Amino acid sequence: MDLLDGRLKFRHLTLLIAVYDHGSVVRAAESLHLTQPAATRTLRELEAVAELPLFARVPRGMRPTVYGEALVGHARAVVAEVRRAEEHLTGLRQGQDGTVTVGTLLAGANVLLPRAVARLKKERPRLTVVVREGTLDVLHPALLGGELDLIVGRVGPAPGGGEALRQRMLYREPIRLAVRAGHPLLAEGAAGGAVALTDALAHPWILPVEQTALRQELGALFVDRGLPLPADRVECTSILTMRALLLQTDMVALLPELVLRDDEHLAALPVELPSVGRTVGVTEAAHRTRTPALEALLRHLDEEAALLRASLGTGPPE
Repeated sequence: MDLLDGRLKFRHLTLLIAVYDHGSVVRAAESLHLTQPAATRTLRELEAVAELPLFARVPRGMRPTVYGEALVGHARAVVAEVRRAEEHLTGLRQGQDGTVTVGTLLAGANVLLPRAVARLKKERPRLTVVVREGTLDVLHPALLGGELDLIVGRVGPAPGGGEALRQRMLYREPIRLAVRAGHPLLAEGAAGGAVALTDALAHPWILPVEQTALRQELGALFVDRGLPLPADRVECTSILTMRALLLQTDMVALLPELVLRDDEHLAALPVELPSVGRTVGVTEAAHRTRTPALEALLRHLDEEAALLRASLGTGPPE
């Protein structure tokens, strides 16, 4: 007897279970939508493969032998695993299972992406979402190399002219000068004194790192106003580190407006930064086929972006 020589078929196992459960070849055949001769032939094939009698005829049908009792337990396990495999593959095809890996910058990680992921997980709880934070000089190669399915965040210049990437803008959000609640500059503004960018330079700053578009825009603003970048500064992309520093010190940082709206411990200085903003969007590999899981995430990103545009009072970016 060799059950792995290729003669044992899946139909043998399903018939074995049916005969065991129904106690009759006739009823087993009916449950499997087979003719009785076909069911009888399949059972004989199985007993030939096993080289053992699996059922004994009794007045009211078929009774499993000790060999049939032993084999049916294994047959149930095999059939159950195959059914689970089918469900798994179906889930992958429909986006219910699997993994979607997202790269993000500060521009996407604070509000948009968490809200979209929360909706996605509510809809598809078995789907795994992996989020990796970084700057565009790191995220773009990872996307092109297949390590990421999507980048969510500030839409920036694509490498190589952008032919390998597909970008779509979702909304534009103002950038504010952020400080802790109770900061001395807020007290000056409350007392009726105007607060200017030069006033903020009297305090330490938290700046974006040089590889970011936001740092470049800020640098251009300082050049336009004839000011040097703050010498007393920390360069950081971590929102958690930035927030902790702001709360513990009198530092000044650049933060998106939506971040400040949701944090009662932080506040925006009344300083206009008209040339500093960010366009948030999604970036994909141009010629890669979307998985159902990625399609679902993109749908939720679009829906959440529409809500954010409404809260900001802006239309879709051009």
